[in-house]
Amino acid sequence: MKSDKVDDIKIFNTTMNDLDTVLWLFDQAMELQGKNGYKVWEGIDIIALQKDIDEGLQYKIVKGNDILCIFSTQHNDPFIWRDRDQNDAIYLHRIVVNPNFKGQKQFQKVLNWAKQFARQNNLKFVRMDTWADNKKIIDYYKSFGFEFIENYKTASATELPIQNRNLNVALLEMVLNDN
Repeated sequence: MKSDKVDDIKIFNTTMNDLDTVLWLFDQAMELQGKNGYKVWEGIDIIALQKDIDEGLQYKIVKGNDILCIFSTQHNDPFIWRDRDQNDAIYLHRIVVNPNFKGQKQFQKVLNWAKQFARQNNLKFVRMDTWADNKKIIDYYKSFGFEFIENYKTASATELPIQNRNLNVALLEMVLNDN
């Protein structure tokens, strides 16, 4: 799905022209979360980001000339979801809101897009993971209808982006009942 328009926003794939902005957004998110005492990524795997962009797996929510939010998707996530990964889910990763547009329900826009994508592709689930020790963010995602599945420690596998290795994550899942 290359572009979707909801209200006055559009969702497009990011391009290599967006890379500097994407890196700035990650830096801003890591700085803000760190200031607030939450665990943050120790760094961002630029090669993995470039791969997501090249493969059409990273998206941006745009309004006018502004990037409001970025997020990545996967169609399979066997290193984190293991035996639950049955080609029946879209996986959301690395959701980063532009600090200039916080408080404007960017995650709801991401979730609406993901649910539409899942339905169009006959998928049963929207899945994601987040920091296991951040109850506030887990409760936030649960408020959108996600269910907590389990905590899991990721491996140090080279197939995982650097920022996703050796992490304690909470696995969250939304069942789409209308498929």
